This record gives sequence, C-alpha cells and structure tokens, in this order.
Amino acid sequence: MDFNVKKIVKDAGAAISRVVQLTEERLGTSEKTELDAHFENLWERADTTRAWTEKLVRNTESVLIPNPGFRIEDFIYEKIDKKRPSRLSNLEYLGLDMIEAGNEFGPGTAYGSTLIKVGLTEQKLGQTERDFIGSTAACFTQPLHKFLDGEMKTIIKEKNLLELKRLDLDACKNRVRKARNLLGTPIKDGVPPEVLLDQAERDLRVAQSEFDRQAEITKLLLEGIGTSHASHLRCLMELVESQSRYYEQCVALMSELKQDLSSLASISGVAPFSQSASVNNSQNNAEDALAHLKRAKVLYDYDAKDGNELSAHTGEVIFVKDIPNDEDYMWGVRGQDAGRIPRAFLEMFA
Repeated sequence: MDFNVKKIVKDAGAAISRVVQLTEERLGTSEKTELDAHFENLWERADTTRAWTEKLVRNTESVLIPNPGFRIEDFIYEKIDKKRPSRLSNLEYLGLDMIEAGNEFGPGTAYGSTLIKVGLTEQKLGQTERDFIGSTAACFTQPLHKFLDGEMKTIIKEKNLLELKRLDLDACKNRVRKARNLLGTPIKDGVPPEVLLDQAERDLRVAQSEFDRQAEITKLLLEGIGTSHASHLRCLMELVESQSRYYEQCVALMSELKQDLSSLASISGVAPFSQSASVNNSQNNAEDALAHLKRAKVLYDYDAKDGNELSAHTGEVIFVKDIPNDEDYMWGVRGQDAGRIPRAFLEMFA
C-alpha cells in the first residue's frame, strides 16, 4: 500500500494545531472567531428541529408498535436491508382464538355463533390496524427518518467541518500575532521574522478563504430547514388524514357488528346494547336515589287505602324519607313501588 508521507505529516500537524487552539480557547488564553447572530439562530433552529423530529418519530413508532421487541426486530431488518416477515397483529390473534372457540362450542349455538362473528370482526380490525401502521409509516415516520438520515446528517457534517475550519483560522491568527511580536528581534533558526510573518499571513488568507466558503455552504444548508418544515407539515396533515380514516373504518366495523349481534338478542335472551345501557343507567339512577333514603322495619301489616299509599307486611325492610309538613306519614320505597305509610307502623334503623 502506498503512503503519502507528506500528506500524513500535514494532517497530523493540522490535528495537533486544532487541539492546541481548542485547549487555549478553553483556558481563555486564545481568542475565538464567533459566527454572526443570524448563523447562530439558523443553527439553533436546525438543532431544535433535529431533536424534536427524533422525539416525534420515536413516540409515533411507540404508538404504532407498542411492543419494543418488535420495534427492535424491525430496526434490525431495516439495517440489513431485508424484508421483515409478515406478522399478525394482536387483534388478529384474538380473532383467530375467538373463531376457534366458537367452532368448538358449536356454530349452531348462540354463544358459538356470536364468538365467530366477533372473531371475524376482530380480524378485520387487526387488518385495518396493520394497514394504518403501514400508511402512517409511509406518509410520516419514513419521510422524517429520511430527513434525519439525509439532510440533517449532511448539515451536522458540514457544521463540524466548519468548526475545524474555524480552529484552523484562529490558529493562523495566533501565528500571525506571534510573528508580528518577533519583528525587530534577532533572527532565530536562520529564518528572519519578516519571512515568518509573510508565511503566516499567507496561511491566514488561505484559512480565512476556506472558512468563509465553508460558512456559506453550511449557512445555505441551514436555511433549507424552512423547506423541511413545510415538508414535515405536509407529512403531519397526511398522518391526521390516515388516522381519521383508520378510526372511521373501526367505527364502521363495530357498528356493523353491533347490528349483527342485536339480531341474536331475542334468541339468546341477552338484552340488546341500547337496552342494556338503558337498564344499567336506570339501575345506577335508582341506586343513587336510594342512597339518600333511610331504612326502616315494618312493625305491622298495612293495606294502602289509595294509590298514594304503600302496602307493607310485618317484618319487611323498606326505604323511607320524611314528608315535609307531615308528622304522621313517611314516604316509603320498596322495589318499584312507593307511597305514603304511617310513621307509627315503622321502626327506624340506627
């Protein structure tokens, strides 16, 4: 293998010079060339964009694929540029088990046929979920990954190169200052101070030119972040559209399933969804109402004289409450029946 000794020596010398310059800057013994405020603002915007894009991609992938093991598996397949084997979603596995259980209990039974119907819907939901994950990856996470791995990496690379050019420039400035301080002093090592100064100034002009050129390149790349924001905005809009479409499909599937199951209600004896919800609400309202009443034991049989009174039998426990401006009667509640009952026929519980 051929080695360019001069290039190796030159690169080594430049690396040492940069280390020395950086050390002196941190110690406060050397000046540092500062970039203009506009450039710094552009860099801050780019760095903020990078940090938040990474976080948004990471969180989106966590929502789409909650299992961290699957995310790692997908990452490995992506890095080795190999297609990942098809993988069923959890909903699809649930649907398969429901269908298998329904066939085991018997498709002719109410429970078995319902299991099969629900299982088929769960499979459709799982497929819809997989389609949503794929469309979201295509319209949102993949473009953001491409930005991070492409444009952002290029910006960081050019920014790092600019920092090296800046260190070279400041090192040249230090050599010029030192050479000027040597003017008028005796010749050292056979090289006149004027020659040292002339060489240092030539190096400074070259370093300044390379720094300015690299700063312009980096600045142009940083200004392109505005275009990237516009692209990310389009991706965000597509994500919302994909998510909206996904939930609409889920609602449609579940509505269809509820309609199918409602037809089985009369056969199985199970109340339809709306009736079940109504019964539950009625029960909850009744329980809330009884919570404000007192409990009392009926001491004697009492036959209601009209529709405003409550009949009761000895030993029954009912719920009661006071009737305003009536010292002789209380309002009694037993199940669905309610009415007035004499206070003398009741023994209140403590």
